[in-house]
Amino acid sequence: MTFRPKYITFDCHGTLIHFAMAEAATEIWGPRLSPGKLAKFIRNFAAYRLDEVLGAWKPYAEVVHNAVERTCKANGLPFDPAEAARIYDLVPSWGPHPDVPAGLSKVAQEIPLVILSNADNAQIHQNVARLGAPFAHVFTAEDARSYKPRMRGFEYMLDSLGVGPEDILHVSSSFRYDLMTAHDLGIVNKVWVNRGHEPANPYYGYTEIKDISGLAGVVGL
Repeated sequence: MTFRPKYITFDCHGTLIHFAMAEAATEIWGPRLSPGKLAKFIRNFAAYRLDEVLGAWKPYAEVVHNAVERTCKANGLPFDPAEAARIYDLVPSWGPHPDVPAGLSKVAQEIPLVILSNADNAQIHQNVARLGAPFAHVFTAEDARSYKPRMRGFEYMLDSLGVGPEDILHVSSSFRYDLMTAHDLGIVNKVWVNRGHEPANPYYGYTEIKDISGLAGVVGL
């Protein structure tokens, strides 16, 4: 695919930022769990975070709090709200995957870059400042009052940009949070960054790249 969009829109945490939830969970609960039980805990934590964003919007601190509480219950561990707050407080300190700054710099001078993130406004700008490239717009779930994978966040972004689904290229490492919804909304031009989070799913129609260094080639730069 070679397509020159009006905007390149990105998922942030996981796609651009190294979203170190598993590492944070390992630091806190690893000393209490065997390797097998820790792996289950991490899988449960990811699943509950997804489940928590599927309903009405609530602050991301509550998403993390509830997901940690449910994960602890499912794994027979006591829940300490301070540990959930510790993970939430870590999020803005996380930086980009190594490939991101150089990869973004190749396209940022030619095509405006946009973020659509499930983060809070209080967190996201600290992460974005570490990405090494300018972003024309940063939209959050807090702005849209809706988390991905629900459609409302994408609709809010498109309306705010004044464009249609055909005008953008959306980039994500996640089918479940981004690319499935983008497909349903008619966003034909999609890039899957294969960071190993999920298996390939060609049904959803995308160009696969191994990291952001491959993005310039997708848009003919």
